[in-house]
Amino acid sequence: MAKKTPPKNIQQTASEVEISAENAFENLDTRKFILVKGARANNLKGIDVAIPRGKLVVITGLSGSGKSSLAFDTIFAEGQRMYVESLSSYARQFLGRMEKPDVEWIKGVSPAIAIEQKVATKNPRSTVGTTTEIYDFLKLLFARIGRTFSPVSGAEVHKNTVDEVVAWVHTHEENKKISILSPIKNQHFRTLEQELKIVLQKGFTRILRDDKVLFIEDFLAEIATNPIENQQENSSETIEKKSTKKPTKTTSKTSKATKESISNEVLTYIVIDRIVVKKDDEDNYFRVADSVQTAFFEGLGECVIDVATTPSPSFKGGEQKVPLLPKEGLGVVSTKHTFSDKFELDGITFEEPSVNFFTFNNPYGACKRCEGFGNVLGIDEDLVISDKTLSVYEGAVVPWRTEKMQEWQKAFIKKALDYDFPVHRAYQDLDEREKNLLWNGAKGLFGIDKFFEFVEKEIHKIQYRVMLSRYRGKTSCPDCKGTRLRKDAHYVKINGKSIQDLVLMPIEKLVDFFKNLSISDYDKEVAKRILTEIESRLGFIMNVGLPYLTLNRTTSTLSGGEYQRIKLSTSLGSALVGSMYILDEPSIGLHPRDTQKLIEVLHQLRDLGNTVIVVEHEEEVMAAADEIIDIGREAGVKGGYLVFQGSFEAAKTAEIEKSYTLQFLRGTDKIDIPKIRRKSANFIEIKGARENNLKNIDVKIPLGVLTVITGVSGSGKSTLVKKILYPALAKHYNDFNGEITGKFDSISGDLKLIHSIEFIDQNPIGKSSRSNPVTYLKAYDAIRDLYANQPLAKALGYKAGFFSFNVDGGRCDTCNGEGEVKIEMQFMADVYLKCESCNGTRFKKSTLDVKYKDKNIAQLLDLTIDESLVFFEKDKKILEKLRPLQDVGLGYVRLGQSSNTLSGGEAQRVKLGAFLSAGGKTMPKIFVFDEPTTGLHFHDIKKLLKAINALIEQGHTVVIIEHNLDVIKCADWVIDLGKEGGDKGGYICYEGTPEGLIKQKDSYTADFLKEKM
Repeated sequence: MAKKTPPKNIQQTASEVEISAENAFENLDTRKFILVKGARANNLKGIDVAIPRGKLVVITGLSGSGKSSLAFDTIFAEGQRMYVESLSSYARQFLGRMEKPDVEWIKGVSPAIAIEQKVATKNPRSTVGTTTEIYDFLKLLFARIGRTFSPVSGAEVHKNTVDEVVAWVHTHEENKKISILSPIKNQHFRTLEQELKIVLQKGFTRILRDDKVLFIEDFLAEIATNPIENQQENSSETIEKKSTKKPTKTTSKTSKATKESISNEVLTYIVIDRIVVKKDDEDNYFRVADSVQTAFFEGLGECVIDVATTPSPSFKGGEQKVPLLPKEGLGVVSTKHTFSDKFELDGITFEEPSVNFFTFNNPYGACKRCEGFGNVLGIDEDLVISDKTLSVYEGAVVPWRTEKMQEWQKAFIKKALDYDFPVHRAYQDLDEREKNLLWNGAKGLFGIDKFFEFVEKEIHKIQYRVMLSRYRGKTSCPDCKGTRLRKDAHYVKINGKSIQDLVLMPIEKLVDFFKNLSISDYDKEVAKRILTEIESRLGFIMNVGLPYLTLNRTTSTLSGGEYQRIKLSTSLGSALVGSMYILDEPSIGLHPRDTQKLIEVLHQLRDLGNTVIVVEHEEEVMAAADEIIDIGREAGVKGGYLVFQGSFEAAKTAEIEKSYTLQFLRGTDKIDIPKIRRKSANFIEIKGARENNLKNIDVKIPLGVLTVITGVSGSGKSTLVKKILYPALAKHYNDFNGEITGKFDSISGDLKLIHSIEFIDQNPIGKSSRSNPVTYLKAYDAIRDLYANQPLAKALGYKAGFFSFNVDGGRCDTCNGEGEVKIEMQFMADVYLKCESCNGTRFKKSTLDVKYKDKNIAQLLDLTIDESLVFFEKDKKILEKLRPLQDVGLGYVRLGQSSNTLSGGEAQRVKLGAFLSAGGKTMPKIFVFDEPTTGLHFHDIKKLLKAINALIEQGHTVVIIEHNLDVIKCADWVIDLGKEGGDKGGYICYEGTPEGLIKQKDSYTADFLKEKM
């Protein structure tokens, strides 16, 4: 395995590795190899590994054999530690206690980047766009070249600059007389007389009023001798007439009239300058620019240009009006032309595009209603209309069924005839107009919304508060339509599309949008680098098999595999060279059709000059690897040996019987097709499923059998199961959990044969780090009782709670039973260190004095499931609880292993084990699994299928979303969705047995399944 120039077909067992020449290993060139000497993290048995640099290396083996311990806990941990050592002494003082990985030494480590399965963030503001950084570039793009359009007229909003006005003035013929004016505005509620006195003090001498130029001093003198009494008198003609009235001593009337005259029809302008157009005179340009700037300032953003016109011979009175504007949107045909340096049109002042304007994580850009979350707590349609097959007359509106609230139903039915509303038609058959009437009502017709307005006014009464909470759920924000941005951000567009339109597009459509982008040459130059980054990153997302995602998709809703591939595409976008990428099963969630695209991405990452280390079980990825490292042979304490290292070709021909991986690759071991397919006469039928990309499909789910739902990524599998089947049945069985149900017409069939539905996902088994498999399985209660019954415990008065790390008493007071202490780091991720008081045991020394079979409670929790089954061989009660974990392939997991260290697949199998441990005590249920083969070796999938079949034998129904061909071929019933993903998916390609599926011509799944059948 570790030789100076390793040949292609390295075939060495762990024992051969141990007797290989140590000098040969140590003398390998670290410019060509990453050398790991004596790795002992977790269950690794002090192995030596030489990983070739700049290659794609796949580490494989059983679940729990030590793959992740080698890749993440050893190689990546050392890379991270070496990075920390490169920091300043100030930063290192906070990190000095970071433990080195349990290894003799590692040489040749590059900067390490780990991309794990787990969805690292539950932040509701984190989206695909923000995670991939594409949204950051989109914000910049719209801020730089976006055009704002008025929602009233649809015209582009434009503000005038001084340069534009100067250029427009000089489009007129030579020696043209131009007046630069500034309108007087009533800004401080001063009278016209008071305003003009201030204008005079500023150095201006003339005003324009009623198209006549007047000296300010003369005008003020006229006001003083002839106060303006009303609007008719408020004109320059009145001022020119000699008034016969005596001047009044009071100024109240004068104040009122002159105050009104600023804002009424008779406009008064300050004459800023009067010039003659001279096109070749530089001084003239500067003079006009200076005057225009002054006019904008004095006019509070408005500048008026008055062009002198010459009356034509046929013109009688007034002035000739000539077309003036060469540029669209700067004015109208008139002698006076108003320019504005404000961003406004149609009486609306718009916000100028900026990066923060499109940022939903900033109060400035976030939707004011939902505060940037995209959803609000509103009335859930599925809770209000739980049975869509009923009509309004039959009581479709659930809150109107009570005796008191039935008055609303009667009133609606009585008035509905006036609006031709069909009260006897089922809700699912109503058209949009009719549904709108039912919800929004009309004049004299009070709908559901009006009813809930009434309920909200009465929430000071407890019964109304209870009623309101019963029908509330998360609904898409009506203001931003779930896009999180303020309303007016939609007015800014590029090629007719706003940023909201783009984030709601599937990635594949977004790629087409940017490919066909049509913008001016100037905008192309401005956006050149931005567009390059956007197109590059979108291309990477397409390459990792996620064309169906939208940039608005919340990160927390992604599967582990989707999230990992998103992070992978982000890493490709950064284009690092000479780094070490460590990935944890990137093929999770990928249909076999898309695996080849993923391999191309991994090769691309390698060809940049990086070392790519992949923990993987997928045979196709192994075949594409430059090197395979097999860890095993067994899992847990029996694993941790280096079984094989070499090429894929060597693996298929190697005569090593100690490797499960090689046995499957050679075909000497395999998962057999069931001899008999179970059949069912009972079904649950979903009609009209049309959420996301589902094309109004009808689906039957047979009961009492194993149903696998498959199809390419984005074909609609998760939407059908997680958005429709699960929430709809949960609400039907009164197990509502706040999930928004997708759009569908009805769900019917043999619903009475099932009592509940369980969705076994890959989320952690507990929210606390103190949660672990033994507490989740309820086996810890019996274990604590066992220790509390020991003689020493009884003598010291220790109760069962004393052996719990969740309550005070016997647990360590320093770490509160965590076993580790968190060091908060403001500039990087928090660091977790072993508690110095209890040395990671979680308990006080006095608690550890109590022993059972020579093991204290901490030593017991450190046992694996396999070891504990031997330890508790005579205690049937505890054995019954723990054995199912071994049955689902988790025998290597430690009893007290923290839940946050379990992978998504492991957490899912712990949940499965919990249901198996309940035996046949529960009523028939539907169990829904989302890719349970996540993280499983071929050998472990065999065990998983046995456990799933055990559930079915207990009378339950199992529905699985899966891509793994071995699981598909073992199904009783297959529902294949597709054919493509995204908008081209959502159709049913096939329903039936696997034997029938392989005969289908229009199915990607069928093409790959043929090889397995």
